[in-house]
Amino acid sequence: MTEDLTPAEAYAAALARNAERATALAPFREMYDFDLDPFQIEACKALEAGKGVLVAAPTGSGKTIVGEFAVHLALTQGRKCFYTTPIKALSNQKYADLVKRYGADKVGLLTGDNSVNGDAPIVVMTTEVLRNMLYAGSQALSGLGYVVMDEVHYLSDRFRGAVWEEVIIHLPESVTLVSLSATVSNAEEFGDWLDTVRGDTEVIVSESRPVPLWQHVLAGRRMYDLFEEETDHGGRGASRREVNPDLLRLARTENTRTYNPRDRRRGKMVREADRERERRQRSRIWTPGRPEVIDRLDAEGLLPAITFIFSRAGCEAAVQQCLYAGLRLNDDEARRRVREIVEERTASIPAEDLHVLGYYEWLEALERGIAAHHAGMLPTFKEVVEELFVRGLVKAVFATETLALGINMPARSVVLEKLVKWNGEQHADITPGEYTQLTGRAGRRGIDVEGHAVVLWQRGLDPGHLAGLAGTRTYPLRSSFKPSYNMAVNLVDQFGRHRSRELLETSFAQFQADRSVVGISRQVQKNEEGLEGYREGMTCHLGDFEEYALLRRELKDRETELAKQGAAQRRAQAASSLEKLKPGDVIHVPTGKFAGLALVLDPGIPAGRTNGHRGFEHHDGPRPLVLTAERQVKRLASIDFPVPVEALERMRIPKSFNPRSPQSRRDLASALRSKAGHINPERHRKNRSAAADDREIARLRTALRAHPCHGCDKREDHARWAERYHRLQRDTRQLERRIEGRTNTIARTFDRIVALLTELDYLRGDEVTDNGKRLARLYGELDLLASECLRDRVWEGLTPPELAACVSALVYESRQADDAVAPKLPTGNAKAALGEMVRIWGRLDALEEEFRINQAEGVGQREPDLGFAWAAYQWASDKSLDQVLREAEMPAGDFVRWCKQVIDVLGQIAAAAPKENSTVAKNARKAVDSLLRGVVAYSSVG
Repeated sequence: MTEDLTPAEAYAAALARNAERATALAPFREMYDFDLDPFQIEACKALEAGKGVLVAAPTGSGKTIVGEFAVHLALTQGRKCFYTTPIKALSNQKYADLVKRYGADKVGLLTGDNSVNGDAPIVVMTTEVLRNMLYAGSQALSGLGYVVMDEVHYLSDRFRGAVWEEVIIHLPESVTLVSLSATVSNAEEFGDWLDTVRGDTEVIVSESRPVPLWQHVLAGRRMYDLFEEETDHGGRGASRREVNPDLLRLARTENTRTYNPRDRRRGKMVREADRERERRQRSRIWTPGRPEVIDRLDAEGLLPAITFIFSRAGCEAAVQQCLYAGLRLNDDEARRRVREIVEERTASIPAEDLHVLGYYEWLEALERGIAAHHAGMLPTFKEVVEELFVRGLVKAVFATETLALGINMPARSVVLEKLVKWNGEQHADITPGEYTQLTGRAGRRGIDVEGHAVVLWQRGLDPGHLAGLAGTRTYPLRSSFKPSYNMAVNLVDQFGRHRSRELLETSFAQFQADRSVVGISRQVQKNEEGLEGYREGMTCHLGDFEEYALLRRELKDRETELAKQGAAQRRAQAASSLEKLKPGDVIHVPTGKFAGLALVLDPGIPAGRTNGHRGFEHHDGPRPLVLTAERQVKRLASIDFPVPVEALERMRIPKSFNPRSPQSRRDLASALRSKAGHINPERHRKNRSAAADDREIARLRTALRAHPCHGCDKREDHARWAERYHRLQRDTRQLERRIEGRTNTIARTFDRIVALLTELDYLRGDEVTDNGKRLARLYGELDLLASECLRDRVWEGLTPPELAACVSALVYESRQADDAVAPKLPTGNAKAALGEMVRIWGRLDALEEEFRINQAEGVGQREPDLGFAWAAYQWASDKSLDQVLREAEMPAGDFVRWCKQVIDVLGQIAAAAPKENSTVAKNARKAVDSLLRGVVAYSSVG
């Protein structure tokens, strides 16, 4: 190839190669035994050029290579790099990877649980730790050159997303930011914002998966491809994926009604042959059982697989079903290796706890190559499952969707049992973003040629809807940023109120709101130009026609208002007359399809079944059931009675009357005509119009006639222009209100929070009081409540276990919105303190309402949840794991997670509590020691 180059071209190519060797990227590329992808090279070059980068690429595509290059650059330049992740498990995983590459002396770890070598040049941490360091002005920030924000799309998380924006906004300008995100449809918008707040930022988007993904539906014994192979339609190069017609046919067959002998097709009874064919077709369609699915995947060479089941109990049940079915995916050698690894990793867990944790059943499943993975499991158990899966010793994992959140656990296949999950409020369809995240696990780079996503057939499955989920590769990134009390005092302390307000207006949330306003602003501008034209059109040489048009509009509005009042009054009178009807009353239905003579069978007030006809709740007034003179039994509504109705006559309804019998209806209708057919109902006389006697209408009519424009011969032409002017002006004002509602929304919320904190003496203008400095050290949902409890000395004199119980109420949230039974609480001082905490929360809640701080918008203090208080008290009182879990009725994983969160807040309280004349700080540290034992202690991975 080089022989074809001219001397000049060869010289230029040699210069380019030498230039690349001189870059930091060249030695970095040599550290890997595979070549980097184009998007990785592009991002690394941008980083080396001094730019920030946003890399948006699918799960498993190797985004972290770019983050690792930032680490490499920092070490090369003698600067620091912080690598942030959204969850501790990811931090632990990345820490282990970097230690393996650079050595333990150069890498540190900072999470809520661990602090390892925090002064190292490379530190892996959770995003919250970095946020806290920024607010505290930590010395560790000196010399910081790069920050990697892994899984930055977490900023759309409703509960924790604000932390990502806080970090991005507050990082020193000298720090280069590396943002790694899943594929999002508005990466350019996010990149524009980063450009605004961080300076020159390059956006690199890659939508190609490193391993192709095949989509399937498993129905009965057959695995259907979701899509037909891509075809070139008409040789135009326009290839697109079509849904498999066999699957569409299957859905039509399955979702048609079951055979009913009364059904007719083209006027004839359904032929027996058709029914037999349908029965045979249906016999081939069913939802395979879990062991059957794993067995099928094993036979097709599609293991290892992750099956997503949106329920913890479902995951555990799936494992048990596979065990009962006798499923074995490991040979003897693999079983031996599994036992060795498991025993090594769990050696520190006491034998008595192993029994409580279901260790032996868990081990039996692992030896067979089967496991569950969900948040209710002990962290140690989850980590062992992850390790065994990556090593190929566990081949079938049943997991909740939490597994999709970044943990490096790729599989050959991913199975989705259902496309519906509980979102905390209702069962809802999974979104395209969630589908992409879940199926993104399928296909291991460097191992698998292709990945497979398998959806199990369920009755009612719509292949078109599934194709839509599979075909929508991206989802928009939406900010969830909201100011908090802690954020407010920290910002005011560092920057003052005015500068803090300006900083918050640079948030991505405000950026998105402002962008949405641009289109509305353009429309307002167009409307204002239109208003000017309309104003000219209604100009009258006799006087101010705008004033005259206003009088006309006021008159019309007043007449409309009186007409509505009259209609409402007539409806009320009609409803009142219907309530007086009794069975046997003969009435005249004034309007509607069934106008004419009718006999009341049931006045329609009670609910339930009446005379064989379904009754109705009378939300819109009574709905009488009547027999018409034409022999029809009908349920009437208030709309059939625009005027009051009176009984014309009374008739006895025979006890033998059956409304379903044509003969009964005919006989009774005949009797009705004989009894009352000669009666002519009185015509309802209209009342005098209220407008005729209304003084305001009279005044407006007089003013209209007296106005100079009233005599203009072009008055009606001007009026038409005036009406258009009014409609456009009304629309324009609505648009302006929308703009006002969207602009400065974050700053307005901040102003309200500052006003409330000023009322409580946390702030005095730009000064942060001692109370405010205490609040600045407390992070969490109930930061202000914790601060108020410290100020009111609610926790003074409590023992460490009692303090642990009280602090648990600040972090715990029940998985059910409303627990059926009141939680068990410790007695004595702890119970009194918990009661006082709830009382203080009530005071704060009322104050938030007064200052228009809305919890529904994610701002403010939720009610403390006492559901974990007894478990925290018991564990801190040195009770056994068996006793605590049994009484708490809680999975070990949940128990450990809540204990760790209590420990985290106790540490904050120890730092924020007064050092003199107070026992809280000392007892908080003791409570931490009491909680950090047994399963809680050995679940902290370093």
